[in-house]
Amino acid sequence: MNLIEFPLVDKIITNSVISTTLNDLSNWSRLSSLWSLLYGTSCCFIKFASLIGSQFNFDRYGLVPRSSPRQADLILTAGTITMKMAPSLVRLYEQMAEPKYVIVMGACTITGGMFNNDSYSTIHGVDKLIPVDVYLPGCPPKPEAVIDAITKLRKKISQEIFEDRTVS
Repeated sequence: MNLIEFPLVDKIITNSVISTTLNDLSNWSRLSSLWSLLYGTSCCFIKFASLIGSQFNFDRYGLVPRSSPRQADLILTAGTITMKMAPSLVRLYEQMAEPKYVIVMGACTITGGMFNNDSYSTIHGVDKLIPVDVYLPGCPPKPEAVIDAITKLRKKISQEIFEDRTVS
C-alpha cells in the first residue's frame, strides 16, 4: 500500500531498465567526484586559483580541493619543483590512495622552464619523480586550458578497466 502515488514516476520506473557493468559504474563515480590535492609553488598556481572563483566554477566538474593527500585522488602540480621540494612531492603522491592521477601544469613543472639550464637545483620535469597522466603546457596556462586538461583526464578515467583484485 502506497499512500502517495506518483503515476508518472511509477510508469517510467516500471518501463525502464538500467544496464551497466560494475566497471562502468565505478569509472562514472570516480570521474564525477575527483578530489584534488593542490601543489602549487609559483605563478602557475595563481592562475589555477582563479578556477575556484565564480567565473570558471571549478566545482561543476565535481572537483573538490583537499588539503590532505589521504583524501585526494588527483594531484595538480604547478610551478617550479626544486631538489629540496622533490622528496615532499613524492611523499604526498605516495600517501594518496589508489587510483591516483597527476596533472602537471606550466613549463617549469614539465621541463624546468626558464630555470632548465641556469639552475642546478631545478627538477627538469616532474615525470622524473612521479608518473604523469596529463601535461598542460603554457607559462602560465590559462584557466580554460586547465579545464581542458581535466576533461582529458575524465575521458581517460572513463575508459579505464580494473581487473579483479582478489587475493589468490
